[in-house]
Amino acid sequence: MKKRNMNKTGNRFQALMLSGILAAGTLGAVPVMAEEEPEKAAPFVMEDINGEEYTEEIFEDADLTLVNIFATWCGPCISEVPELQKLSEEMEDEGVQVIGIVMDTGNTEEKDEEAVETAKLLAEIAETDYPFLIPDPDMMNGRLEGIQAYPETFFVNKDGEIVGETYVGARDLDAWKEIVEEELAALEK
Repeated sequence: MKKRNMNKTGNRFQALMLSGILAAGTLGAVPVMAEEEPEKAAPFVMEDINGEEYTEEIFEDADLTLVNIFATWCGPCISEVPELQKLSEEMEDEGVQVIGIVMDTGNTEEKDEEAVETAKLLAEIAETDYPFLIPDPDMMNGRLEGIQAYPETFFVNKDGEIVGETYVGARDLDAWKEIVEEELAALEK
């Protein structure tokens, strides 16, 4: 009797598995995923800390844009800014640009003027020439929402599409150069 129940259980299991396979399609079929639309970092209109307006057209200026999201109260973020300035200078001829987004400045409708002034001081001390942007109210098409740790860095191609990996944490110039070279190589594929 025990053996018979096991057979019933085994038969039920086989029937269940077979129905699952049939429901999923023919035997041996591999599901084909629809190609997902690339995530866009646009549209947006942001001001920099000096009041100059930027749109998603900024991405057209380079093959690859490193977008560094940081806060003025974040020690590792502040330490990384001079490294990113060097990266911006050294990799410009390779079609790479850097932009910073200063999250604690509020947004372009409700600015935290103290954080804006701190960001201006940081830009001056670090002698940066890449823009420090104030987030727009739509948080760069939602991309800036829910960030849990600073700094966070991602990449955007010249079409405004977010590409490659997202990196959390500060890095030095050599580490960023290696990452950027990998991201550039991936663009060419």
